[in-house]
Amino acid sequence: MQMYSALRVHFGALGYLEVETPTLIATPGLEPHIDPFEAPFIPQTGVGKRRSLWLHTSPEYAMKRLLADPGCPPIFQICKTYRNGEISGTHNPEFTMLEFYRPHADYSAIMNDLEGALAAVERAVAPERGLFTRTPFERLSVAEAVKRHTGIDLFAHADGASLKKAAEVIGVHIGPTSTSFDDVFFHVFLERVERKLGTGTPAFLHEYPASMASLARLKPSDPRVAERVELYADGVELANGFSELIDATEQRKRLIEEQELRRSLGRPVFDLDERFLAALPKMPPSGGIAVGLDRVLMLLLQASAIEDVLLFPAREFVGD
Repeated sequence: MQMYSALRVHFGALGYLEVETPTLIATPGLEPHIDPFEAPFIPQTGVGKRRSLWLHTSPEYAMKRLLADPGCPPIFQICKTYRNGEISGTHNPEFTMLEFYRPHADYSAIMNDLEGALAAVERAVAPERGLFTRTPFERLSVAEAVKRHTGIDLFAHADGASLKKAAEVIGVHIGPTSTSFDDVFFHVFLERVERKLGTGTPAFLHEYPASMASLARLKPSDPRVAERVELYADGVELANGFSELIDATEQRKRLIEEQELRRSLGRPVFDLDERFLAALPKMPPSGGIAVGLDRVLMLLLQASAIEDVLLFPAREFVGD
């Protein structure tokens, strides 16, 4: 509760409005490697029809619909979020997320707001820790991080085959089924880069390759990269955010591509959220980010696993 109180005070002082959106939704997100929990709706009052509903994997779509309302101030939400099948040292299928958006801003402003928020949390929860109060956090691009830890120049490799050869030169062995640029990149990133990020001082990793833009806009001055940012501390990913894409046509195209990728992976394919797409043209240019608060608490308390900071971890009832 100390963490939540500190966040509410911090964001209130910055002019943010706390909001609440539904956790039970009709159209889940289409991230290729995230599966939602199904919650069937069974009519018992004569209203509605039997259909599948879902527990949200993120409040993002709903919060962006709020941003589309004229005059919407900066908004934040602290909520439970659900992702099926995710149990590990840093994953629990039910977890607490902080998500916030600032209209008329980009991801640079969001980084500043998050830096201040985490420093406030540390002062409230573990003032002796000295992790998030070491400001400013480091800021480095994905290309800079890969170059620093592997010697590979990402911009010199335009496709998966070229990047795969560079990876094998440094001893990162890529399986025969991984041929795309994104697949090879993540092999290299997870094996040689991620664990080294944010050691001592947290690090904002930004400017992801354009193919990994997700819900981010491309950088106007360099369309090879997207205005996407992730925060790392002691090798643990804590947050993922963007300068938000508000071009509904481009967003529809990307979501359809994600549908096809999910289909090729044998995962359930969901309908597009048409209300979300209809809201995008009404949104002002905005920045936003989602933060895993259980992981933040884990690092502050120097816990070895996420279940150590949860009163009722899922491992209790799903087994080892």
